[in-house]
This record gives sequence, structure tokens and C-alpha cells, in this order.
Amino acid sequence: MTEALYTAHAQVTGGRNGHGRTSDGRLDLDLRQPKGLGGDGEGVNPEQLFAIGYAACFGTTLDVLGRRAELTADDAEIDAAVSLAPAEGGRLRLGVELRISLPSLTDEQATELAGAAHQACPYSRATRDNIDVRLVVNGTPL
Repeated sequence: MTEALYTAHAQVTGGRNGHGRTSDGRLDLDLRQPKGLGGDGEGVNPEQLFAIGYAACFGTTLDVLGRRAELTADDAEIDAAVSLAPAEGGRLRLGVELRISLPSLTDEQATELAGAAHQACPYSRATRDNIDVRLVVNGTPL
């Protein structure tokens, strides 16, 4: 493995019904099963954390690639939905939908930039061919 530019550290005790904390203490929260999975929904769940992380990473990638192409993408809004769905053998699988709004770009520019960001974003690259990821750009599915 190459030398990392940054490494985040976190500790969780108790799994989905426990507590999570980052090593710097900036994130310190109770974890709970979502109501849809039989929990009380009183804490944060891993899918919510993943949705925020993926959306933030994708938004930054849009901005960086946009600047390189001399396009304005710093006003992007990304609504991320991370789902758990039944899979074979009683297991669960993840699915993601990113609804991307790029109001400063034409639909053609937005589609092209979102496609390029999906190729470059570390979260997109990590999930490629592992989970279903659907992109909707300015209301149009890619």
C-alpha cells in the first residue's frame, strides 16, 4: 500500500447499537439501528454516515474537476441515499443513489462532469462493481 496522505481513525463499541467516536473527538455519537430494521432510530446509523461521506467526497471531486475544466461546480448539491436491500442467503446489500444538482452548468456540461467525477471520486472507485450506484444529474438518470 502506498503512503497515505491522510488516515481517519475511529472506534466503535457495540456495533449498530453502540457508540462511535473519532480519535480527534470531533465526531462522538450514539449508533442505533434504523426504525426500518427494527431499531428505535434514536441514534445515527452507518448508512447515514456513509451517505454524508460519499456525497461530500463526490461534491469535492465535482468542484476540483470543474475548476480544471474552467466550469463552476462549487454550487453543487448532492442528495445521497444509501439503502440496505435483501440479498441471497438472507444477507443484506448496499445500494446508493446520488441526486446531483449543478445549477451553474448546462445539462450537457453537468452530465459530462458528473460522469467524470464518478470515474475519479475515491468513494465511487471503491464501490465500483461492488454495489449498485445510480446517478441522477439535474433530474436525469445517467
